[in-house]
Amino acid sequence: MTVSVAKKRKEFFDLHESGCFVLPNPWDVGSARVLQSLGYKALASTSAGFAWSTGRSDYGLKLNDLLEHLTALSAATDLPVNADFESGFADDPAGVAENVRKCAATGVSGLSIENRSSDPKQPLYEFSLSVERIRAARAALDDDESGVLLVARCEGFLTGEADLNMTIKRLVAFAEAGADCLYAPGIRTPEQISAVVKAVAPKPVNVLVMSPDFKVAELAELGVRRVSLGGQLAAAAWGGFMRAAQEIVEKGTFTELRNNYSGRDLHKVFAQYVAK
Repeated sequence: MTVSVAKKRKEFFDLHESGCFVLPNPWDVGSARVLQSLGYKALASTSAGFAWSTGRSDYGLKLNDLLEHLTALSAATDLPVNADFESGFADDPAGVAENVRKCAATGVSGLSIENRSSDPKQPLYEFSLSVERIRAARAALDDDESGVLLVARCEGFLTGEADLNMTIKRLVAFAEAGADCLYAPGIRTPEQISAVVKAVAPKPVNVLVMSPDFKVAELAELGVRRVSLGGQLAAAAWGGFMRAAQEIVEKGTFTELRNNYSGRDLHKVFAQYVAK
C-alpha cells in the first residue's frame, strides 16, 4: 500500500459528495487487487463472500476473523475500503461502539452497521434501540477522530418487513443520529429508490444490485450516490467454479474451462505487488 489511510478516508468522503460510483465487493486480497487494476475508485468488503471463502455461511463469522480480514484487505490496496460490519457484533450500543473502534483500527475508510438482530422472532432491533446503536457508532468514530464514514443500514426488505414507509422512518432517524450514508438493501423499484433518496437528502444513498437488469446510469438519474454488489461477484466466481467442477465429475469433459480468465493476465496484476 502506498496511499495513507488518512488520504484514502478523505478520498472516500469526496466520492460521496457528487455523482454516482460503483462499489464492488472483493472477498479476499487477490480479488481486491484485481478490482483495483480494473479502475474502480473504492471497494467494499462482503461478509457473505468472505464467509463462503472460509467454508462458512453468511453471518457465520466471528469478530476477530473479520477484523483480521479487514486489516489484510485495507493493507492490500490503495483504494478506500468500506467494511461490511454486519450488525456490529453486539446488541447494546456500548458494545457496538467498542467494536466500531476496533473496526476503524483496521484501516477501513467506511463501515456499515445493520439493524438486523440475531433473534429470529424479532429480526430487526426495536426502533429506539436501533437508533441508539447508530448514535453510539457515530460517537465512537467522532471520539477517535478516525475520519471513517458511517453507513446505516435498514434490513427490513431482507427480513420480511417490506414496508417502505417504515424503512424510510428508520433511515431518516439513522441520518439524524449521525449516519453519513443510508442503505436499504432490498429496495429495487424506481419508486422505492427515489422515495428513499428524497427522504434522506442531502445525505447519500447506497443501493444494492438486486437484479442483472439494474443499470448504473438509471440509478444515477434517481439520485443514488453509490452502488454496491454485496456477494454477487463472489457468487459469480463460485458459479464458474461450480459449472466447471460439475461438468468434470458428471461428464468427464472440460469445456467450461474455456471460460477461464487468463492466468497470464492475473500474473501481470499480481507481479507488481511481489516486486514491492
